[in-house]
Amino acid sequence: MNKVSSVLTRSFVSLLLDIMDLLITAFNEILYRPLFNILVWLYNIIPGNDLGIAIIVLTVGIKLVLYPLNQKAIRSQKTLQEIQPKIKEIQKKYKDKSQQAEELLKLYKKTKINPFSGFLPILIQIPILIALYKVFLGINGNELNNLYAFISKPEGLNPMFLGIVNLSEKNWILAGLAGIFQFIQSKMNEPKSGLNDKKTDFSYLLGKQMVYLMPVITILIAGSLPSALALYWIVITLFGIFQQWRLETKKTA
Repeated sequence: MNKVSSVLTRSFVSLLLDIMDLLITAFNEILYRPLFNILVWLYNIIPGNDLGIAIIVLTVGIKLVLYPLNQKAIRSQKTLQEIQPKIKEIQKKYKDKSQQAEELLKLYKKTKINPFSGFLPILIQIPILIALYKVFLGINGNELNNLYAFISKPEGLNPMFLGIVNLSEKNWILAGLAGIFQFIQSKMNEPKSGLNDKKTDFSYLLGKQMVYLMPVITILIAGSLPSALALYWIVITLFGIFQQWRLETKKTA
């Protein structure tokens, strides 16, 4: 019996290891390697071979691909904030959780929103962010063997941005800028609550705290990693601010 159990355990561990190897290989071939090759290709064609500009172009390209998905998530988030009074009415009126959930689903269906749509862009961007982190760690030239045959292999990647910032090193100025832009975006997303319940509404209070907490977290993370990641964070945040501003101006027009 112990032998059978031991064999099954080894088989299970072996299966897990095979699955992990498969996932790592898929991650490398689907995300990391294509992104690294695109970055090097951009670096090759950009006048002056400025790695920082290549990162900016790559980041804007990623955001443009995800633009429709992010736009839908922003709309749903805004609509969800607008119907908060109705949600609170339902929660007060129906104490039974199943009936409350049913009424909330009717409200979501009526307003044509998905309360979970905001999580999808985040779930998609997390593996992209991890892949880009790995890409930026490879800018010292050690990863150039991962280039496709049709991508010209440079002698090395110059990590200087505009001849000023070494993107392979930490830079607290870029990290600070990332935090400032994160704060601006957080203020734009700041949850709204009725005047009577601002002091007791947990979601409002939590959202208020996150407005100030997220920029601090952003600075600490961006400041402890290669500044290429901080530059990436600045660009995606600025893009998000522009996207939200554009949506707001369309609403008021």
